[in-house]
Amino acid sequence: MDTQRLILFVIFSFSALFLWERWQAEHRPPPSVPSQSAPKSANDTPAPSTGTPPAAGAPNVPGEPAAAAPKAGETVTIKTDRYVAEVDTLGVVIKEVALTEHRDTDNANKPYLLLQKNENRTFVAQSGLIGEGLPNHHTLWQVLPGPRELPPGAEKLELKLTAGDKVIQTLTFHRGSYVIDVSYEINNAGPAPIAPAAYFQFARDSKSTGVQSWGAPSAYTGPVLYDEADKYKKIDFADIDKGKAKFTDKSDNGWIGMVEHYFVAAWLPSDAKKLPREFYVNKVDNLYYDGVKVPLGSIAPGTSGRIDVPLYVGPQEQDTLKTLANGLDLVVDYGVFTVIAAPLFFLLKWLHSLLGNWGWAIIAMTIIIKSAFYPLNHASARSMAKMKLVAPKMKALQEQYANDKQALQMKMMELYKTEKINPLGGCLPIVVQIPVFIALYWVLLGAVELRHAPWIGWIHDLSAPDPFFVLPVVYAITAFLQVRLSPTPIQDPVQAKVMQIMPVAFSILFLFFPSGLVLYWLINNAIQIFQQWHMNRLLTREAAAAAAKRR
Repeated sequence: MDTQRLILFVIFSFSALFLWERWQAEHRPPPSVPSQSAPKSANDTPAPSTGTPPAAGAPNVPGEPAAAAPKAGETVTIKTDRYVAEVDTLGVVIKEVALTEHRDTDNANKPYLLLQKNENRTFVAQSGLIGEGLPNHHTLWQVLPGPRELPPGAEKLELKLTAGDKVIQTLTFHRGSYVIDVSYEINNAGPAPIAPAAYFQFARDSKSTGVQSWGAPSAYTGPVLYDEADKYKKIDFADIDKGKAKFTDKSDNGWIGMVEHYFVAAWLPSDAKKLPREFYVNKVDNLYYDGVKVPLGSIAPGTSGRIDVPLYVGPQEQDTLKTLANGLDLVVDYGVFTVIAAPLFFLLKWLHSLLGNWGWAIIAMTIIIKSAFYPLNHASARSMAKMKLVAPKMKALQEQYANDKQALQMKMMELYKTEKINPLGGCLPIVVQIPVFIALYWVLLGAVELRHAPWIGWIHDLSAPDPFFVLPVVYAITAFLQVRLSPTPIQDPVQAKVMQIMPVAFSILFLFFPSGLVLYWLINNAIQIFQQWHMNRLLTREAAAAAAKRR
């Protein structure tokens, strides 16, 4: 395989990966609706029972049937410095969290709704207790008086609710945090011990969020679980539909969550006491459930028991997530090249701390990466420049041995040996760098810090496509120049045409890519063009000097 064919193979393989991923996302069949009868609203969904739930689902919760539940509760609005939350007293369902520091994808004048329940979307956080006569997310709770907005100077705000005289539920909201502490306090006024359990779950539709770039792989959306046995595990909606969701359902550590592009909601039971817990996922009436059940242990008569489980609802900020729970930072998923992507992200973040702008940080990081690969790029540029210089000799051989392919290959190998050219020298450095390019792609795609981050002028959001297509057009120019500076694949006219078309094809693809990614490729191309131009001039002078000596 000659150099040009190998380069084309690498380029088309990389492009095919993007196109196939996007085709799959757009043509995947819609989720099937279970044949079993199901409740009609998020508040009527089943929760785990006191028995052991199966790995792929959870049986109904005991207690008052959904049909007898009140039709509506009161909405309590809580305001903090980070978000505005709405809590439904019917079940104490957190039905909306509007992140005031993150803007809506389509309307910058609105906050981003992570949790929400409306005619378009359903994504809510639910919890309850399992045990005879204990309240769950079907129960109407009573709100106790208290502030509804975090006062200036206060570090926390508590929302307390009661269900009869047995249970008090407290939601604690903190300043400067996306964590909501959810606690249950149970008083056993009966004559016998009780052993209740609590469950914490999310109910969500399967709609994806954020800007999905055509032709590029999209970020994962769906349930996730973590424990020390399975580590970080994504559970596709399609696997839940088919009943093929596989995970460790019993553990003494771990957490559950729902992930969407840039954001995550997660229930985080404490690992400090190694409390036993059971994980479950299921689907009811086109909503997907991801939950965990935690026993409170035995509560003697006349005493009380308590359980606290934090709820995180916010952006995928890795430094913050690391401090909350083991493995929570893995929701920022870089795929198989995480070992490369993680250091790249820290480099990018460090550069941003110095430069104060994510666009300039991307440019600086591109220069650093190209400098690190300079020896490989230098060898590649030298090899390609030599190929360009011997192009007339190669053309003469092709004309001379046009009808004898075997002899042509032998003569070409002799020419490579005489001129000291490695035919693979121009593309092997590219192959070596591909994992770095892919890892960097996922860093720029998944970093919430780049969401709505401006660069200069018309670029107001590095995570969105260039609104005026300036970067893709400039990229097309640099890609065309790069092809012109590289040796023409004269051995095959079809290859020559394809290499000329590639800049146009990639530029069209980049019209829909986040501008931060296009900026990286543009700077990468510009540096490569300079290196190739410099090497072409250097070898031309060396060839002229060698010819002068022979004369």
